[in-house]
Amino acid sequence: MKLPFIFAKRFVAGEDLDQTIPKVTELNGFGIRVTLDLLGENVKDKATADQTLEHYIDLLNGINAQNLKSSISIKLTMLGLDIGRDYCRDNLFKLLEVAKDNDQFVRIDMEGSDYTQVTIDIFKEAFAKYGKHVGIVIQAYLHRTKKDIEELAGIGADIRLCKGAYKEPERIALQNMPAIREAFKEYAKILFDKTVYPRIATHDDELIEWVKNYTSENNIGTSRFEFQMLYGLRLNTCKELVENGYNVRVYVPYGTMWVPYFTRRLKERKENIWFVLSTMFKK
Repeated sequence: MKLPFIFAKRFVAGEDLDQTIPKVTELNGFGIRVTLDLLGENVKDKATADQTLEHYIDLLNGINAQNLKSSISIKLTMLGLDIGRDYCRDNLFKLLEVAKDNDQFVRIDMEGSDYTQVTIDIFKEAFAKYGKHVGIVIQAYLHRTKKDIEELAGIGADIRLCKGAYKEPERIALQNMPAIREAFKEYAKILFDKTVYPRIATHDDELIEWVKNYTSENNIGTSRFEFQMLYGLRLNTCKELVENGYNVRVYVPYGTMWVPYFTRRLKERKENIWFVLSTMFKK
């Protein structure tokens, strides 16, 4: 366990919120906004799901109390999706009531392809009721994404576009990185055309430069979208983007469940091992 722990310390801000707040404050000081992500997934019992809901509620209240420039990201399986769809939706709505009262924002993370449809369905119910207080993640490499992103952009959803990291079969997802990049660009164009504020989540230099060139050529101001990256990766790049007038947000994971978080990431796709190792040396 020694090696993954060394890596995890770089990519996980702390085991609890008290350890994490100084890291958030530091990022905010650089002009970088944050999304806090409590580690964990696939909760199987209601006691744990209810406890997680209370933690999320405390987190939203704590963000306002600490005056942090942060939103939160949640996984529906942390709120009991594996226990029951309606139970999970009810928990999500309880959380979104707090977000609405605090004028806060909750991003629903996207999990493996077995959860894609139900996640989108629950998001659409939440969006109809809570509007600007809730958003979703869409993964560019899924074959179904062309239809999903058109539909979600059409209703004005707040969308975080990422490549996708889960190990999926060829019948479900693109396998070739050049093809994934081309899909990402196609879907980013849709977001720039049809949504108010696209969230472009990538550490890929080719995609970062493409977004900068595309938005410049199409007179899309830097205030109209944001780049998103993960905690522990490319901090100097984030700072440089901010200095050049771009909005930047960093996803900051924390919690005691760092072992499954890190090892699952490496196991999902073999490319992630090289990505983590190579990105550590990029600024």
